[in-house]
Amino acid sequence: MELDHRSANPLYRQVAAELRRAIAEGETRPGERMPLAKDLAAVLGVNRNTVLRALAELREEGLLEYRRGRGITVAGSPERGALATKARELLAFARHHGYGTEEVVDLLRSVS
Repeated sequence: MELDHRSANPLYRQVAAELRRAIAEGETRPGERMPLAKDLAAVLGVNRNTVLRALAELREEGLLEYRRGRGITVAGSPERGALATKARELLAFARHHGYGTEEVVDLLRSVS
């Protein structure tokens, strides 16, 4: 992984992008454990908190899963992560317009 410390793009986003690429290219498959954050930080030459923030972003996208006793594992593909992001956007849009989660789910069932 190559990070650009001079880039306007924050380091944690660069780390997240590199990890997304590794998952997309099959270097890391669903169910596999991720290295410890401190080890990734040492290899990348960044602060551990930078790596933790990147991992949290990927968790929110549905790409990573935190499990007690198993550490951090790859949960899904980039496509699943993109779908989870769009689903969160849809729910935020619906809430802004006064709709609840169940109403959105019902609407999705009715159009499928």
